[in-house]
Amino acid sequence: MSYNWQLPDWEKFVYDATVIDALCIEFALETGELKGLVDSLSTVIQQETILQFMISEAIKTSEIEGEFFSRQDIMSSIKKNLGITDVFSHIRDKNAQSIGKLMVTVRNSYSDKLTELSIKQWHTILMEYSKQISPGKYRTGEEPMQIVSGSYGKEIIHFEAPPSHQVGAEMKKFIKWYNDFEVKSSDIKKALIKTAISHLYFETIHPFEDGNGRIGRAIAEKCLSESLSRPVLMSISSTIEKNKKKYYESLKQAQQTLEITDWIFYFSNLILESQKNAKQIVLFTLSKSKFIDRFKDQMNERQTKVVLKMFENGAAGFVGGMTAIKYISITKTSRATATRDLQDLTEKNILVPRGEGRNRAYDLNLSDQEIIKR
Repeated sequence: MSYNWQLPDWEKFVYDATVIDALCIEFALETGELKGLVDSLSTVIQQETILQFMISEAIKTSEIEGEFFSRQDIMSSIKKNLGITDVFSHIRDKNAQSIGKLMVTVRNSYSDKLTELSIKQWHTILMEYSKQISPGKYRTGEEPMQIVSGSYGKEIIHFEAPPSHQVGAEMKKFIKWYNDFEVKSSDIKKALIKTAISHLYFETIHPFEDGNGRIGRAIAEKCLSESLSRPVLMSISSTIEKNKKKYYESLKQAQQTLEITDWIFYFSNLILESQKNAKQIVLFTLSKSKFIDRFKDQMNERQTKVVLKMFENGAAGFVGGMTAIKYISITKTSRATATRDLQDLTEKNILVPRGEGRNRAYDLNLSDQEIIKR
């Protein structure tokens, strides 16, 4: 099997840009509507919205690589690095602290020129607590860097990256290509194309021993934000994670040719879907704010803590709903008090019960909106 990087002048990709003409119009409408919606929010709600996006991206970009962090750890790390609170919860998992810091760094530097140094700094942040990987260092060694699946003895090689001794030169060419590809903020088509290619290009070089997927998705976010001249509000990783098989198959096909029209179409659709999902998250955050304002004077301190905890999982909802056992764990109160508080919340139409006996659980009642549950 041959790969794109084995071809002469392989960075000169070929594609039919008209394939995303209709998509560009739809994306322009979606991003315009989202920007208008966000601009209409108060500063506090805007901050909460941005936080939700960054948490989602941090969690999902890690899950794609098989790493699962607690939402609380990620949220604490991002809040700490944003400096939006004076009191920080203890972060149990240092790797969660790293991915949270990376999200903030990428967002804050979206308009800065992309360099090898900045990419290495991102990798240093991501791998700060790794015991096996050298943070900020390109891979070395004679062994080929391969993407492999299957059991021992029956491995299937999906992709083989350029040998380690070529990585430095390939990364210099990548950075030059990236910075030479200029995009006006009004040119959505070129912004989408550059973002799609930058992700493919970087993932093909695969310059690090580990962390290439997370850095590659960070580059895509930086590229789109820089091209549009504003930080984007979306989680590309959340969209990828919904159908990882399609993502990896599309990437595999694109890495075997310089004709990447299909990849441009796939990745642009991925971004469009991410933008549509973003609008739902903004609407959810707005609902949360209205919900808390409406009921804050009707809840005691324990009840408020629980309701806020239920909202923490975002639009995905609080898995399994709230139960008496969970209530006791969160508030450190007695079962009798937990039962009394939950009954009070139900009578005030703050929570909606479902199930009976041991199966009794409670969901947030968002009135005429969909109840948050899974």
